[in-house]
Amino acid sequence: MLDVTDLTIRYGKHTALDRASIHVEQGKMVAILGANGAGKSSLLGAIGGRIKPASGAIRYRETSLLNLPDHRLVEEGISLVPEGRGIFPGLTVLDNLQLGALPPRAAPIARGKMDEVLALFPKLGQRLGQIAGTMSGGEQQMVAIGRALMSNPDLLLLDEPSLGLAPIVVKEVFSALSRIRATGLTILIVEQNARATLELADYAYLMEVGRITGAGPADQIKADPAVIRAFLGGSLDKTQ
Repeated sequence: MLDVTDLTIRYGKHTALDRASIHVEQGKMVAILGANGAGKSSLLGAIGGRIKPASGAIRYRETSLLNLPDHRLVEEGISLVPEGRGIFPGLTVLDNLQLGALPPRAAPIARGKMDEVLALFPKLGQRLGQIAGTMSGGEQQMVAIGRALMSNPDLLLLDEPSLGLAPIVVKEVFSALSRIRATGLTILIVEQNARATLELADYAYLMEVGRITGAGPADQIKADPAVIRAFLGGSLDKTQ
């Protein structure tokens, strides 16, 4: 479904991503794991059309994404939930969600999608009239994910969805991701919470200083503490 080949991203003289290649199969959840500064968000930003790479290729269903404007990416079925959520804080929850349904591919089924999002995040149904910027960080993340789902994506890109959230809220977010995954939606997630992510993912790539340095089925990586310590600076122990 998605193929990234030899992708290089530079910010001035700094190389943030060095010839990275990944593959995402339809209906699978793929994780990109690594420490801060590894290049994970740069990779996702390039796929989502926010960052222009220096070289390499990004193909989605055999279509090159490199020269497509952002609105075309949404019409192709790609939706990005960026790090920091990227909601409209001055608008209500309802307004934010409805904005997600503006693309032509989403408008005809907006009502059904709204029902799905509110079933996924019942808290949002209770706060449709609330200004989104006055909500907690976890609730704003729910708005961001909900808005992305309203666009009727075939590929959901998630950039650090648990960043800065309280542990109990992290559990809520990952519970919702589990239910989203069960629908068969293809998901590519960048995340520092290795344990929670590997519990859900089918496949994972490990990144270090801009390079893909390991890859394999999530179960295999999850069972190899040495790999986790080497690439993520920690372990999958439940106490960490």
